[in-house]
Amino acid sequence: MAISDWPAAERPRERLLALGAEALSDAELLAIFLRVGIKGKSAVELARDLLTRFDGRLSQLAGAGPRTLAALPGLGPAKAAQLAATLELARRALKEDLHSRDLLGSPGAVRDWLRLKLAALPYEIFGALWLDNQNRLIDYDELFRGTLSQTAVYPREVVKQALARNAAAVVLVHNHPSGVAEPSRADEVLTQGLKSALALVDVKLVDHFVVAGNGAPLSFAERGLL
Repeated sequence: MAISDWPAAERPRERLLALGAEALSDAELLAIFLRVGIKGKSAVELARDLLTRFDGRLSQLAGAGPRTLAALPGLGPAKAAQLAATLELARRALKEDLHSRDLLGSPGAVRDWLRLKLAALPYEIFGALWLDNQNRLIDYDELFRGTLSQTAVYPREVVKQALARNAAAVVLVHNHPSGVAEPSRADEVLTQGLKSALALVDVKLVDHFVVAGNGAPLSFAERGLL
């Protein structure tokens, strides 16, 4: 049955207008984007199928890339490009918001942006959010890129970039493509080494986040690891 034949109160678009976007499921939100289904499937059913292909994880769908998405039933190049553009707009809007606020007072906003930026990556990266003396975002840099198991991080290069950005503080971040956010002993040792190196140039390490899967990024500061 086509969505247009559903009772008005059950149609995703009408539910969004009446209740707000937060009231809808992931599949319903994706169905609104798709607009139409394919033969034998409504847009909601197609959306559910698409999510199932990515283990039900929006972050995995978001990180699939336009070429992968274009090959999926019901999408094609045009919708894949639109979806990629929509996701990038969301990332940019969140990053723009970070520039105007005290990041230390907005941990939720930082976590949201980091998840959207890094959670779906199939490889490990190590990055930094550089802050000014009022804890506002100067910029984000991907500093090192590694494999699924390790990333080579050089403290000298991190310090050099901190000075180039004229940063007063930094929030470090790396992702675990395994989906497990628990920091390793090597992560802890690296963090302490970077904290000491940055302190020599008067740059404060305020946190280190580990991003993995759909869960909230893990904070070293909240764990007492700084």
